Amino acid sequence: MSERSALETLIELAQTRADDAAKRLGALNAQNLDMEAKLVLLLQYCDEYRARFQASMQRGLTASDWRNYHEFLNKLDAAIVQQREILILMRQRVAAGQTAWQTARQTLSSYDTLDQRRVRAETLRAARYEQKQSDEHVTNSATRRDGSHSSHSSS
Repeated sequence: MSERSALETLIELAQTRADDAAKRLGALNAQNLDMEAKLVLLLQYCDEYRARFQASMQRGLTASDWRNYHEFLNKLDAAIVQQREILILMRQRVAAGQTAWQTARQTLSSYDTLDQRRVRAETLRAARYEQKQSDEHVTNSATRRDGSHSSHSSS
């Protein structure tokens, strides 16, 4: 029975770890989607701002307006580079989270397999025991019958 309890404990722990890993992976995926959305917004805003800059240049710009547009575009470009770096790191974290979740699931699956084997072995032992008991009962019944026939025949 202690073997069963230890295995049950391992299965429960593995299930908890797999559930926790799945929750972490879900959170990482959500963060990744947020990071991707931020990058898309930055790219769209940069495109819009460049279009405004082009339109303003066609109308004519003062040197200070041109400098302001140019500085702001440089800041946007830097923000895009930074967001892409963040996204690369986030994707690495998601990949690590997927690996952790898969490892936890494999561990749980291994313990489940062990438990299934244990159950099959117990079922087989019980079936063999029942068969042995049945065979002994048949043998004992036959022996008693033969013994009663022998005693009645000799009388």
